[in-house]
Amino acid sequence: MDRTAILVLIASLAAGCSSQPRVVVGSKNFTEQVLLGEIVARHIERRLGFEVDRKLNLGGTLLAHESLKGGSIDLYPEYTGTALTAVLKQQAVKDAKAALERVREGYRPWGIEWLPPLGFNNSFAMVVRADSAREQGLRTLSDAARRPRPWRLGVGYEFTQRPDGLSGLVQTYGLRLDGQPVAMDLGLLYPALQANRIEMGAANATDGMLARPEFVVLEDDKRYFPPYECAIVVRQDTLARYPRLRAVLAELSGRISDSTMRRMNGAVDVGHRPETEVARDFLNEWK
Repeated sequence: MDRTAILVLIASLAAGCSSQPRVVVGSKNFTEQVLLGEIVARHIERRLGFEVDRKLNLGGTLLAHESLKGGSIDLYPEYTGTALTAVLKQQAVKDAKAALERVREGYRPWGIEWLPPLGFNNSFAMVVRADSAREQGLRTLSDAARRPRPWRLGVGYEFTQRPDGLSGLVQTYGLRLDGQPVAMDLGLLYPALQANRIEMGAANATDGMLARPEFVVLEDDKRYFPPYECAIVVRQDTLARYPRLRAVLAELSGRISDSTMRRMNGAVDVGHRPETEVARDFLNEWK
């Protein structure tokens, strides 16, 4: 083969490679996000028949958001409450539909679209031991506020400073505390509850540890905490480039309940299973 023919062949191969479909799925750097990123990537591969690039475990909210804006990823899972407060710098709202409309409007100038939510709400969750809840007849936060004895509370480092955190919670319910809350890494809340070093912890609704029977979430019966519904955020130019992608992603909407997300997180964080296996099993269950 002469030099000209070789150059023509290389050029044709390069053109063929560049025309291959390419979607890049991202995620933030914690278990739930990596799981969701893997679920989305596998679902696209199964339904559209092409490989998906994964940029999972990217980092925090702002890094994931800037990656999406800049085009280094095409989509990732995000939470309405996080988008409102951390990205758009707006106050959180209590109504889930209003929150979704606000983030859709706020992201539109960036060419980013919010798809219908996946079905779960990863808001704050006030957690107690199940045996304590049974003994004291606790089901709601209003029940907890009526307890004569004040609560030893454990919280993450940000909870005391957040606008949707401690001060509003105490004011809304009249919750009485035994001294200042103990601030700790979120992963230490559950061991502290187990050891009775704290009596209540400010956790997240879909924590994997909540799949275990020894913990109970007290119902936020006055709806103090704003919604943190999770949805896929995707670049509009990506949706335009792959017309079938929107419908494929929409198949995941409403498919993941709080309990399902909790169970999957627990399979990774408590059961030590790989995220890839848990994501595969989830997709196999409903197909």
